[in-house]
Parts: sequence; C-alpha cells; structure tokens
Amino acid sequence: MSERDDTETDFTAAERETLGAIAGQVVPASAGHGVPGADDALIRSDILATARRQHARVRDALAKLDALAREESEMDFTALDPVARERVAGRFREAHGPAARLLAALVVQCYYRDGRVMRSLGMADRAPFPEGFEVPQGDWSLLDPVRARPPLYRET
Repeated sequence: MSERDDTETDFTAAERETLGAIAGQVVPASAGHGVPGADDALIRSDILATARRQHARVRDALAKLDALAREESEMDFTALDPVARERVAGRFREAHGPAARLLAALVVQCYYRDGRVMRSLGMADRAPFPEGFEVPQGDWSLLDPVRARPPLYRET
C-alpha cells in the first residue's frame, strides 16, 4: 500500500469529503485562469497527506464545521447547497477562528504546491532551492523593506 493509500485511512470517508468540500470553498476552481480548485483530487490527496501531521486538530476542526452545518440544517457540510456552505463557512470562521485558520492554511499550502497552479502563475514547477531564483546583482533597494522593518529582537 502506498503512502497516499495509508493517508486515506487516517480520516473517515465523511471527514475526507468534508475536507474536500471546505477546500473547494477556500480556493474554488477558475476556468478563466485554467486552474483547478483545491478540491481537485490531486490537491486533496496532498492536503490529506499533509493533514496527517496534525491529525487530531484537523479532525476536531472538521467536526466543528459539520456540527455548525447540522445545527443550521440538520445535514452535514457536504450535503449543503453552495449558498448554505458559504453561510456555514462564515459562521465557522467567526465561531472557531483558530480551527478555520488551520484548515485554510493547510489548503492554501497544498494548493500552491501543485504544479498546475505554479505554472499558471508563471513560476517554475519546482522547489525554490537548491536552484534558487535570479536576483539582479547590485540592486540594494530590494533590502529596503527589511531595513524599514522594526527590529525582531529586544535590546537586553
């Protein structure tokens, strides 16, 4: 069994469906830009594999999301129509901010690792290192935002 198949067993089928549904809410597909939504099968598989590291927290967040959906309509989040999903997602962000931010960060992190998405942004479909990116030599103005920032340490 591959690592991806093992990951699928970490979450119940209902949790996988809920995670896919909320991923599609966070980043919907865009025909205009030619990119899939975060609920795309490949991206969703990456989300599940990455979520494995925070399994308990992700399961808790998904349970809270489904509880809000059942509270509103007596249905799971995945059974809601798009308008109701958006409404429940908004209530989820308000009522459970840290859980909502966890799911959003997880979705966005995996979405922007997808090669199709990176290519649509005009970026190389690879990790930034070890090859790095070309930076104009001698352009010290690139450091201006860093110089303008207050110190990240405190004086002792």
